[in-house]
Amino acid sequence: MEKARVSPFLSFTGKAEEAMTFYAAHLPGAKITELVRYGKNHPFAGADEENNILYGSLSFMGQEIRFLDMDAAHPAPDFSWSMSIYIDCRDEKEFDAIFNALAQGGLVMMGPEAVGDLRKVAWVTDKFGVTWQPVWK
Repeated sequence: MEKARVSPFLSFTGKAEEAMTFYAAHLPGAKITELVRYGKNHPFAGADEENNILYGSLSFMGQEIRFLDMDAAHPAPDFSWSMSIYIDCRDEKEFDAIFNALAQGGLVMMGPEAVGDLRKVAWVTDKFGVTWQPVWK
């Protein structure tokens, strides 16, 4: 199978590593695959931002999700629920695990509930402001 050539790219302001670590610990099979920090001499890192993430990658369900920390002088805009990450869950157990993880400290906007032919659907904005749609068909 060809590697995906399009990936979600999430920009944070100082919270990229915290988000990656949370997702890796709580989403089934999620794993941090790359983590590069700005370092002391990077021109976009302030004095207290050298440990921020220049680029990171999380593997989840066969998809790479990319991460970046913007510097405090040029903060990332807030995430919006107008864009979400859709998750096609294999079964109810996987759906429940993903939903419960993402709902921790987040905002459940819908569900879980059946919608049409779909057994369970939810729309949840996690504690980092990223919106997800887990679906169990």
